[in-house]
Amino acid sequence: MDTPKLYAYAYVMSDSPDVRYLDRTTPPHISTLILLAGISALSMNVFLPSLPGMTAYFETEYRLMQLSVAIYLAMNAILQILVGPISDKFGRRPVILGGLTLYLLATLGCILAPNVTVFLMFRMLQAVVAVAMVLSRAVVRDMFTQDRAASMIGYVTMGMAVVPMIGPAIGGLLEELFGWHANFILLFLAGLLVFWLSWRDLGETARESENSLADQFREYPELLKSPRFWGYCMAAAFGSGAFFAYLGGAPFVASNVFGLSPGEMGIYFAAPSIGYFLGNWITGAFAARTGVNRMVLWGTIISTLGMALSLLSSYTGHSSPISFFGFMTLVGVGNGMTIANATAGMLSVRPHLAGTASGLGGAIMIGGGAALSALAGALLVPGAGEFPLIWIMFVTSLLAVIAIAGVIVRERQLGL
Repeated sequence: MDTPKLYAYAYVMSDSPDVRYLDRTTPPHISTLILLAGISALSMNVFLPSLPGMTAYFETEYRLMQLSVAIYLAMNAILQILVGPISDKFGRRPVILGGLTLYLLATLGCILAPNVTVFLMFRMLQAVVAVAMVLSRAVVRDMFTQDRAASMIGYVTMGMAVVPMIGPAIGGLLEELFGWHANFILLFLAGLLVFWLSWRDLGETARESENSLADQFREYPELLKSPRFWGYCMAAAFGSGAFFAYLGGAPFVASNVFGLSPGEMGIYFAAPSIGYFLGNWITGAFAARTGVNRMVLWGTIISTLGMALSLLSSYTGHSSPISFFGFMTLVGVGNGMTIANATAGMLSVRPHLAGTASGLGGAIMIGGGAALSALAGALLVPGAGEFPLIWIMFVTSLLAVIAIAGVIVRERQLGL
């Protein structure tokens, strides 16, 4: 057993843990966790502007090339279910370092792939970087008490919010200058940097588990039987589901309803990310004092209010790109307040299963979000306007309010 693990098992969560930068005998610095979450987000979207060029390079069809997104998300969701119990058993540090090693090999495979089949195989393997996002949250919960953990998760995900805003822009520039391979070379270099930083800074934070790996997986029912876990999980899933629906439907609305050019679309499209950044800042600044339940409640209400105003604007004939995307900013603010706090809540229901809870909750969020994204794409047809998308987002936001209200009622019944 190495020194970092010995240290971690004597470690007690607090509001101010002893952290020394680039010292793996102590818990990691917050910047390391931000970069771990960021590399996962960057891997998802940086290459999207290159899809047409990659289609031509591999002499295939665009719909086949788009599978590089779908299979990545599908494998990401599956891995999130598996990685939590594994990290609860073997620790956060070895699982993160092992996952990043596989990620680097998969990225090299994408760069050197001779045909689309090989590329898609390695692209699917790239999804192993999900360990970085899942376990960065679990590490925070290992280090801090619940309300303080929500604040720190807010800062971690605030850093993530920058990536969706700048990732595709960087990818598009690299595509124009050097071709699509440059995007994956960027991912490889970023992965090397994050691996080195994790190796130097990421001290083990998980408590030692005497259970076998099979026992860890058998503890899933302990989470699944908890109404509070499901309440937090559904609040996060429905809240983020509204954003996933936006990702699936907003390009259609922008081009077919408002007639925006690709350049204009790119500017407007960042609106929720700006709001998400602000919402995460609010979480980081106030969650420790306000408490996770109130933060989630207000976040879900803000998202629902934004969609209600958008519906009112559309039904009264005052819809425009500014109003449509402007109200989407409120969804971003709401999500920034909801997801970090709901995540801290679901990880706190059973603290000894924090990794398991993070993985399961993340899988449900991504799986549900992918389904809502597909639903938005299916309902948005010529002549339908923006209404199907706004209604989907309004209903899912409202369901998130109901979910967190259920948690609050349940905790009052339990006297928590």
